[in-house]
Amino acid sequence: MAQDSTRPGLVQTGQPADAAASSPDAPVADTGTAEGRTPRRPSLSPSRAADFKTCPLLYRFRTIDRLPERKSLAAVRGTLVHAVLERLYDLPARRRTAEAARELVAPAWEELRADPEVAELFAEDGAADAAPAEQSLDAWLASAGKLVETYFTLEDPSRIEPHGREELVEVTLPDGLLLRGYVDRLDVAPNGALRVVDYKTGSMPREAFEGKALFQMKFYALVLWRTRGVVASQLKLLYLGNGDALTYAPDEAELVRFERTLQAIWAAIERAVATGDFRPNRTRLCDWCDHQALCPSFGGTPPPFPAEAAAAAGWQTLPVVERD
Repeated sequence: MAQDSTRPGLVQTGQPADAAASSPDAPVADTGTAEGRTPRRPSLSPSRAADFKTCPLLYRFRTIDRLPERKSLAAVRGTLVHAVLERLYDLPARRRTAEAARELVAPAWEELRADPEVAELFAEDGAADAAPAEQSLDAWLASAGKLVETYFTLEDPSRIEPHGREELVEVTLPDGLLLRGYVDRLDVAPNGALRVVDYKTGSMPREAFEGKALFQMKFYALVLWRTRGVVASQLKLLYLGNGDALTYAPDEAELVRFERTLQAIWAAIERAVATGDFRPNRTRLCDWCDHQALCPSFGGTPPPFPAEAAAAAGWQTLPVVERD
């Protein structure tokens, strides 16, 4: 099993006790400050980096304004399937069967539906179609069960003993940039080789979009390399929507280039925060955005930039760093 090591000039921040319940996008508190104060500091996650690349205004709405967004059936189903696959590995290897996984769907759903926003998705006046709410729920749960069953066509969980599940990985780069994210599953071979696995409930993207799909995985590979000193031997995306898999083997030079890409994204975010200039970028993805009413691309007006909220989130504590 690989031993954790901190590379020179890098700070391994460690995993808080409640990491599983926290968000990788939430501002992080630095400990050990005078009089017990814990200033917050922003961080970059794969999802927020992708948001900024897609639309800087969307990044602002989600990260700084923290505007509410509606839960979708697809997103909640993804959460449900991830919970089932995580709990599957709590079982002894011989009991990790498709039948056992299906039995985990109901209790995982009972926990999820405790969230009023989730329960509301299946209220009679908010059902996904004209069918009765309970019938819609049954069909939706069946679709989640099918995705879980598809997992067994891609891997044999009885032969896998994960090193980590839903594990928070984070590192502070020498320029002060804090990278954080959750890895669905991390496997460590006896020789120390790392495999990063991510579950996707959609279908595998066309070749032209593979780079976008691998962005998240390279992010994790970079953090693991910087904290463990080991380049992941395999990044593996499992697409449960069509039962396909995408694998990739990064190298050290590629991760160095990717780190520079993240630093460039962060520098652009810092400039946007400093000026309050988060410009919209209209694409086909706008069709699924909850914030069209506030977007200039759709005739809306964004609220005033929340400078106080940005300061409270720790932006004022970031040093100005000159980059090559």
